[in-house]
Amino acid sequence: GRHSMLPRHVQRLGRDWITHWNGFQILTLNSPVSSCMRWAAHYPPWASFPLPISADFSANWRSPPFFGPWRQFQNSNWHLDNYTQSCCFHLPNPSMKSEGEEPLTKKRRLSGQDGTSTPEQETNFSNQKEVSCLSVAQNEEKHGSKKGTIKRHWEYFCQQSKTMKIAKNKESDQSSTGCEATFDFTVMSYNILSQNLLEDNSHLYKHCRQRLLFWAYRFPNILQEIKELDADVLCLQEVQEDHYRAEIKSSLESLGYHCEYKMRTGRKPDGCAICFKTSKFSLISSNPVEFFRHDIPLLDRDNVGLVLLLQPRFHCRTNAAICIANTHLLYNPRRGDIKLTQLAMLLAEIASVASQKDGSFCPIIICGDFNSVPGSPLYRFIKEGKLNYEGLAIGKVSGQEQFPRGQRILSIPIWPKKLGISQNCVYELKQRQKGENAGEELEKLEAAKPDNTQEIVIASEKLSSKLRHHLKLSSVYSHYFPETGVPEVTTCHSRSAVTVDYIFYSAANDDTAAQPGAEDSFCGGLKLLGRLALLTEKDLWTINGLPNENNSSDHLPLLAEFRLIER
Repeated sequence: GRHSMLPRHVQRLGRDWITHWNGFQILTLNSPVSSCMRWAAHYPPWASFPLPISADFSANWRSPPFFGPWRQFQNSNWHLDNYTQSCCFHLPNPSMKSEGEEPLTKKRRLSGQDGTSTPEQETNFSNQKEVSCLSVAQNEEKHGSKKGTIKRHWEYFCQQSKTMKIAKNKESDQSSTGCEATFDFTVMSYNILSQNLLEDNSHLYKHCRQRLLFWAYRFPNILQEIKELDADVLCLQEVQEDHYRAEIKSSLESLGYHCEYKMRTGRKPDGCAICFKTSKFSLISSNPVEFFRHDIPLLDRDNVGLVLLLQPRFHCRTNAAICIANTHLLYNPRRGDIKLTQLAMLLAEIASVASQKDGSFCPIIICGDFNSVPGSPLYRFIKEGKLNYEGLAIGKVSGQEQFPRGQRILSIPIWPKKLGISQNCVYELKQRQKGENAGEELEKLEAAKPDNTQEIVIASEKLSSKLRHHLKLSSVYSHYFPETGVPEVTTCHSRSAVTVDYIFYSAANDDTAAQPGAEDSFCGGLKLLGRLALLTEKDLWTINGLPNENNSSDHLPLLAEFRLIER
């Protein structure tokens, strides 16, 4: 009588399956089976009728091999311990389509029509080094990780760097050692996905179960990630202002962080935050950067940046400093002119904050969501320090679209002179002062030139299509897995899976991970000791993309460990 509301064929199933399920206590259920059932649209091949499914099942749970006809189950080998982990169960075969299932277009593109991997792909995964990212199955076998998660591993560039905080017991207090010979620290960049933006762009998250998208579910996961990774400096993007004031700031302060925040200038209520451990750094200055300028039509967007100058504690040099910058550039793929101008404004502020008395720069780290892909003109400009944008289409600046819709060419110059930033991405006032300090003789020579020559020189400067900066930056990540050439991914949702998040840094002379020539004009520099490995798009779709049950942003956190090197 308990299941009298069920169809007759399901009652028959109950005699052959549900009764045996309960009788043999394969799973421990806290309530009657019928209290939490809903019907699937697809059935296992051995059943001619729908089967009950938990209302709270995971879309990525795979049915154990014995789930078949009862006689097949009786003859199978099974262990009770393997199936008593959860009160929920999932019976349909892997072809089931549910609200939490991976989009079919992703399945076909990533796995082929039959959803299986080739022997070559399996061999590639099994031959990866310890520091590389592993598949779900490998992680569960080697590291005992729970289903629905992928273990990310540290990649080391220095044998002495295996003191990473994620792998060690942090009981030692650096303050007790007095003046330290070296200063090691970790930096995280993480776009935590503003709830307001999530709700405004719900089409990007159709692959997600609805309950996973509520802030009340997401924030504890994000906070737990931050606790586990335990970075000394956090650079967070898409930090919603009301959530920051209500719980993010206080939660991070309870973990020992001091927080600086800059909200966007428009109607979207999110911004950028930089938080640092007060046990490792003290604040010298905090410098917000607003990219909106009411007097310049080009700069009509409300993106922002934040630049901090921090002093390391327990370091031999009392005047040592590190410049940390964080930003979230405009998304619009067809407005490369705005993206480049926003970047130039950020670089000008960094150059001003990080400038030393001797004309060099203190070590610099730039984090953020740049909404540009590796190899794009904007990316190359950051790493190479130069860009000739003559004839460059606005839609190709960020590389977000393979076939840009807008073919309008960047104007020369991109931004008007009244912005006060030169083509070298420094404030023109600073540049003029530097020129004055270089010597009065050069100025006298310039003044002695005929008027028409001066006009030609000024005109050529105004019409220059070459951007430069002198920060000499390297990227923490290489953006492709060396064994396979498969791209790394920092964001993954229903529309795309690409790299748009970066950590750039000024490299020291002996940094083997840095690009050549990245060590000039710096007061010392930074040596990259290690980084938290990224994942592939295929890896992420094995856990239903982002966000998912354990990762509550549509971006992955980036994490690197550095050593401060003195010149």
